[in-house]
Amino acid sequence: MFGKLFGGSKTPKEEKILPWKNLTDVAQLEEIEQLSNKKTQVIFKHSTRCGISSMVMNQFIEAFDVDLNLDLYYLDLLNYRTVSNETGYKFQVIHQSPQLLVIKNGVVVAHASHGTINEINLDKLI
Repeated sequence: MFGKLFGGSKTPKEEKILPWKNLTDVAQLEEIEQLSNKKTQVIFKHSTRCGISSMVMNQFIEAFDVDLNLDLYYLDLLNYRTVSNETGYKFQVIHQSPQLLVIKNGVVVAHASHGTINEINLDKLI
C-alpha cells in the first residue's frame, strides 16, 4: 500500500540518450561554424553545479527529438570556462547558464537561457 502512495510501484523510466558531442576545445568552434553551413549545429551550455541548469537540461532531454537532423554539443562550462567564454565571443551572444545556441550558416539564428530554452522549436530552425 505504501509503495503505491509514495511511488514505489512505478516502473523505472527508460533513460533517454541524446547524441551529444562534447565541446571541450576552442578549436572545435571553428569546426562548428564550418559544419553549420551544411547542417544545423546546437550547443547546450550547462553548469553542473546549478540546480536550475540541471532541471532545464532534464526537460530539454525529455522533449528532444532524436530524429532531428542536427549536431548537438554539450559544453560543461565549469570545466571548460575558456571554451564557454570563446563561444560567446565567436557567436556574439552574452554568456548565460544554462544556454542553448542554434547555429546555421556560421551565425546564431536562435539562442535562449533558463526556461526559455525549451520554448525553442528546433524543428523550425533546421
